[in-house]
Amino acid sequence: MADASGTVVVTLPDGSEHGVPKGSTLESIARSVPHGCRWPVIGAKVDTELRELTWKLHESAGVKFIDLGTEDGMRFYRRTGILVLVMAAREVLQGCRVLIKHSLSNGLYGEIKWRKPLTEAHVRSIEERMREIVEANKPIVRKRMLLGDAIELFRADGQQDKVRLLKYRTSDYVNIYQCGWLSDYYYGYMAPSTGYLKSFRLRHYLPGFILEFPTIHSPLEIPEYVEQGKLATVYYESERWGRLIGVTDIASLNAVIEQGDLDALIQTVEALHEKKIAQISDAISADRDRIKVVLIAGPSASGKTTFAQRLLVQLRVNGLNPVPISLDDYFVDRAMTPRAEDGEHDFESLDAIDLALFNDHLVRLVQGEEVEMPVYDFVAGRRRSVGRTIRLGRDQMLIIEGIHGLNDRLTASIPMGRKYKIYVSALTHLNIDDHNRIPTTDVRILRRLVRDHLFRGHSAVETLRRWPRVRAGEESNIFPFQESADIMVNTALAYELAALRPHAEPLLEDIQPEQPEYVEAKRLRKFLKYIIPVSADGVPPNSIMREFIGGSCFHPPKP
Repeated sequence: MADASGTVVVTLPDGSEHGVPKGSTLESIARSVPHGCRWPVIGAKVDTELRELTWKLHESAGVKFIDLGTEDGMRFYRRTGILVLVMAAREVLQGCRVLIKHSLSNGLYGEIKWRKPLTEAHVRSIEERMREIVEANKPIVRKRMLLGDAIELFRADGQQDKVRLLKYRTSDYVNIYQCGWLSDYYYGYMAPSTGYLKSFRLRHYLPGFILEFPTIHSPLEIPEYVEQGKLATVYYESERWGRLIGVTDIASLNAVIEQGDLDALIQTVEALHEKKIAQISDAISADRDRIKVVLIAGPSASGKTTFAQRLLVQLRVNGLNPVPISLDDYFVDRAMTPRAEDGEHDFESLDAIDLALFNDHLVRLVQGEEVEMPVYDFVAGRRRSVGRTIRLGRDQMLIIEGIHGLNDRLTASIPMGRKYKIYVSALTHLNIDDHNRIPTTDVRILRRLVRDHLFRGHSAVETLRRWPRVRAGEESNIFPFQESADIMVNTALAYELAALRPHAEPLLEDIQPEQPEYVEAKRLRKFLKYIIPVSADGVPPNSIMREFIGGSCFHPPKP
């Protein structure tokens, strides 16, 4: 409440209280109170809600400012960058259409549809105009409109992607953003003005561009560019396939569902998965005399377990009898397990594995020796012997699934020519519309929420709370090695968000405003509402989707 003098009290996370004039914007408050943020502030959490800096405070509240060193802060920043890019591109290349496709390296890959192909000179002109817009510090104004008015606004502006998307919005109102002459819709919050976009770089990347951003670890600098050609190729193939089947964004997926063509879509994308797995099996089988170790790695909730099982089946079809090995059985004793910065055991560290014993067993197995395999007792925290031995025959090879599979330190004893490395990830090609992408991490967290609830007894709050640590492990142990894979496999399914929504939405709705994970749950719920939910009855039992929603013909995932 405001007192008689027209002052409201801002309570910061450290417990300090500060009186500010009623009606002050969060932007002005951030300039006047000692918020303690290390990096530039770009948003805030007011009590339980995420707010933009243009938000006016009319009542006393707890305020936690959000800077660029956070995931939420960097989301604000990237959206603002996209808006500035769209404005600049449409001014430089009049009549063009800007499409934001997917992440690549340290930025976002996109394409510009115009009457001529995009050139290096075009990209330089757009970047120059972007910097002029930033220098002008143009206000970005959030405006609430009737849904019908917003649809007509976008129809008149030629933004048919917004027209198709907003057809599925359930509310009578929609918030749009205006910056100068440009009106656009963005899923999520923005900076209050273009001047907040201090660091960015636009790179020509045939046939489009990469809009490079800083990272949360160094929010004021653009990191060195790292080429990810294999990842770009997988994305290209997925997007080309999406165009062929007519499912390129949320609106087109909804249209397939409305037209009653879901079963045909499921059958088509599942057949594609099976064909890809069969092709990998054929490649391995054709080189069976050389390849003795197959390594499968990928980030959390990529479907590695089901992929590995399906690959085993296809290899057996080709006359091979591969032997799976679990890295979990090679953990060091609990007392020797390295610890993370928070003092907890870091089971995702490569040093949590007894590399010497593992490599000794690999060498002996590849050379045809019999080896007694250990079993790790997770209760006791140490390995034990159960008398299980294995020996590789002529038409046998080892299959090893684990997060470190692409790191050659794991299998240092095996020459590069004797192993085949597979990177598995859910790289969705679906976006909300032209300017709003669906990060692959969002698809994976939804998969994990559902799986952990069904098979591991974890609440959505627990899963969301663990997610930042999981992501940090991926950044350290998986992503740096992905380009070293012999092949990349995309396990995303064009229909999966519609099948996940009925499972994920109730879990997210259980998260209460007073819980720290509420903001993230609300963000995920918001974009799920655009998707028509469907039953999973038509999903086959060997589908990767079944690993997460249940009903798989393979064993359920290990806890």
